[in-house]
Amino acid sequence: MTSKLHDLHNLGQSIWYDFISRDFIASGKMKEFIDLGIRGMTSNPTIFEGAIAGGSDYDSQIASLDEQGMETAAIATELFITDVRDACNLIRPIFDESNGLDGYISLEVSPTLANDTSGTVQEAHHLWQSVDRPNLMIKIPATPEGYPAIRQCIAAGMNVNITLIFSLEQYRQVVEAFLAGLEDRLSRGEAIDNVHSVASIFVSRIDSMIDQLLANIGTDQAIALQGKAGLVNSKLVYQEFLHLFKGERWERLEGAGANAQRPLWASTSTKDPKYPDLLYIDNLVGPTTVNTVPPNTLNAILDHGDPTVRIEEGIETAEQTLQQIEEVGVSLEKVMDDLLKEGVEKFQASFTSLFEKIESKRQQLRESDIHE
Repeated sequence: MTSKLHDLHNLGQSIWYDFISRDFIASGKMKEFIDLGIRGMTSNPTIFEGAIAGGSDYDSQIASLDEQGMETAAIATELFITDVRDACNLIRPIFDESNGLDGYISLEVSPTLANDTSGTVQEAHHLWQSVDRPNLMIKIPATPEGYPAIRQCIAAGMNVNITLIFSLEQYRQVVEAFLAGLEDRLSRGEAIDNVHSVASIFVSRIDSMIDQLLANIGTDQAIALQGKAGLVNSKLVYQEFLHLFKGERWERLEGAGANAQRPLWASTSTKDPKYPDLLYIDNLVGPTTVNTVPPNTLNAILDHGDPTVRIEEGIETAEQTLQQIEEVGVSLEKVMDDLLKEGVEKFQASFTSLFEKIESKRQQLRESDIHE
C-alpha cells in the first residue's frame, strides 16, 4: 500500500515520526507506521513521561532498576535505551535497504549537558555503546559547547542528529563540525562511509517568536510580515546546504565515501491556527531532506498533504523578507539567540518533569510492594 509518505520519499524527502513509546512498539503500531512510509523516528521525553505516568508498561523495569540502587536519572536512561534499542531493531530493514540513509531512531543526550562539551561526549559514548545498533542517532544541541562535541562524536564514528538549529550561522557551524569530524576520522585511516548525520532546523518556533514581536510593533508593514520568517529562513538554510556540500573540500570527503548531512525540518506542526496546518510541510518538500512530524501533523499529511517540490520557490525574495523584518525593528540575531536559550531550557524542563514522574512511580511501586 502506498501513501503520500511514499510520494514524498520519491521526491527525495524522508518523513520521520516524533513519537516512541513501549506500547507503540509492542502493539504492532510502529510496524504499521513503517509500512505507511515512516522512515525514521525520534524519541521524546514528554511522550515517555505520559506513558510512564499513565500506564504500567514501565513498572517492572523501574522496580527492577530501583532494586539495583539506581538513581532516577540513570533509570530514565535505561528506559530510553531499552525502547530505542527495540525500535532500532524494528526499523532496521529500512536502514538496510536504504544503505544507511534512513531507518534511524534518535536518542538525545541529556539537555542538562547542553553547555558541557566533555559531559556531552561522555554521555554520547555511553548511549552509543549501550544501545549498540548501527541505526541509532545521538541527538546533540547546536550550542557553542555542542559544536566540538559534534565533531568528536562524528570522528568517533557515531551518527549524530544536531538539534535546536535556528540561524544560518548555527547551521554553518554545525556543517563545519560535521565536515571536520569526518576529516579527523579520515586522517586516522578510518572509514567514513558508515557515518550519517542530520541537521535539525526548527521552523515554527521562529514564527511564534517573531510574529509576537511584529504584533507588538503593530504597523501594517510589520503585520504583513507575520508567518514568513520560519519558511524563508529554512529555504535559505537549504541554499546554504547546496553550497556547502559541493566544491573541493566536500568532493574529497565524498570520494572517500562520505554521506551528505541532510537538513531536517523540525518543529513543523503549525502553532498558530490562522495558518494552514501543513504550512511547514508542503512548502519545505525538497530533495535530500527530512521532515520530522508529530502525530497530528502526520495524520494531516496522510489526509491532505500535497507532495510537490517547493523548497526553492520564492528563494529570490527570501533574503529581502528577512531584511524587511529587521527594518521594522526585529533583531534576528537576538531572536535566534533567545530561541536557542529557550529551546535548551524547554528540553531541560522536559527531562526534569520526566525524572519527577519516574521518582513518583518508583515511590508508588515501593509502597505497593510493601502493602502486598
